[in-house]
Amino acid sequence: MYIYMVNLNYYMRFYIFLYLFFLTFYNAFSQVSSQAYASITTGAQQTAEYLPKLNNKKVAIVTNASGIIGNNHLVDTLLKHHIHIVKIFGPEHGFRGTADAGEKVKSGKDIKTNITVVSLYGSHKKPTKEDLKGIDIVVYDIQDVGVRFYTYISTMTYVMEACSENNKELLILDRPNPNGFYIDGPVMTDAYKSFLGLHNVPIVYGMTCGEYAQMVNGEGWLKNNIKCHLTIIPLKNYDRTKFVSGLPVKPSPNLPNDTAILLYPSLGLFEGTIMSLGRGTPNPFQVLGNPYADSTFFTYKFKPTSTAITKKPKYQDTLCYGVNAKQQVSSLIKRNSINLTLLNEFYIHSKNKQAQFFDKNFNYHVGNDELEQQIIQSFSPEEIRLSWKPGIDAFKVIRKKYLLYKDF
Repeated sequence: MYIYMVNLNYYMRFYIFLYLFFLTFYNAFSQVSSQAYASITTGAQQTAEYLPKLNNKKVAIVTNASGIIGNNHLVDTLLKHHIHIVKIFGPEHGFRGTADAGEKVKSGKDIKTNITVVSLYGSHKKPTKEDLKGIDIVVYDIQDVGVRFYTYISTMTYVMEACSENNKELLILDRPNPNGFYIDGPVMTDAYKSFLGLHNVPIVYGMTCGEYAQMVNGEGWLKNNIKCHLTIIPLKNYDRTKFVSGLPVKPSPNLPNDTAILLYPSLGLFEGTIMSLGRGTPNPFQVLGNPYADSTFFTYKFKPTSTAITKKPKYQDTLCYGVNAKQQVSSLIKRNSINLTLLNEFYIHSKNKQAQFFDKNFNYHVGNDELEQQIIQSFSPEEIRLSWKPGIDAFKVIRKKYLLYKDF
């Protein structure tokens, strides 16, 4: 009888654990419907639409590890079709997508194909005239996540500019925007334009890279109002109203799953603060904390360590107090908006906050110098969001002119 009860308790605990696990998962995603990535036909998959444009041309590819067709990389697929690829341009994190955020990536030769790879990061963000010498057409294929300070759209803009200046056509193979189902955040102000944001758009802008490129062209946002000769291969079966789940390749090393991608617009606000965003843990952009947080208010604990992805994480080997944001996905997205509550809470409940909570990079991520002051002055999330509304409304009018897919 005793053995029977032990086994019963074991199985009861096991089923309770499963129930709680699936309940948490359900709550996390029940507030926003999702569309499986596999149900969408990407631009890259539609080879019949663009191979004729590449045949007998000298081609440069702007891509990273996310530029795939099925189980094969775009570069390998094009080579099998005897397309003459003479150069690969790699964005932040590199062509193979393994470098840490902000890490210098060297140019050189791709080991697999022996094609010249040029890094478009650091001091060399824009292709030069020499880089494009002998190139007939440039192909852009990178998975974006729809957030202004995610630097791939800045890379795309610089590539557009270089193509225009050197009379090269740019072919964009469109991919879905997983966070394309809403628009939110302050619109970038001119004073804080940088590689983290080149244009007057909100943090979450609700457009694919193809649509965004059309907007950059149409609004004259390239240097000297030049225009890029642009061709876009649009998506098929893309539903903008839904979160796109199950990306087959991580868009960058520290966005490893759907949860991190959903949380990124909100947790990315903590760049430029004393916070750790979970780099150096198994859950980057899913846990949040710092060693100075009130451990009676924030009971979750984690300790960043050196990893292959993040060699020197913030607060390495130091205990941080904070939150497991994976458990808060539902509240973060239920209104299709960036969450500001955590920013308020960590500012209030972190020691020495007036002296060190924010640094100069915060305003460049946010796009203005207002949010920092609003947090310091204890503005409510509702008051802050109300200050964003005029800019968002004006942006929506511009955005609507360049949409390729049905709006929400």
